[in-house]
Amino acid sequence: MLFCLPIVVFPLFLLACIFWIWMLVDCATKEPSEGNEKIVWILVIVFTHWIGALIYLLVRRPERIRLHGR
Repeated sequence: MLFCLPIVVFPLFLLACIFWIWMLVDCATKEPSEGNEKIVWILVIVFTHWIGALIYLLVRRPERIRLHGR
């Protein structure tokens, strides 16, 4: 049973890292450079890893798309 743990945990870890990188790139390339919001969101994503990326996805990204259309 214990030997099955890496088989389950590693793909989840890999998916979380891919999601984190995706949100970091999305924020860095598509977030407008007005004020300090871009830098703040990048720092939130970097320092809180996948939790910050999830917050960015659910909170900021829909607002950015609604306001700026991208």
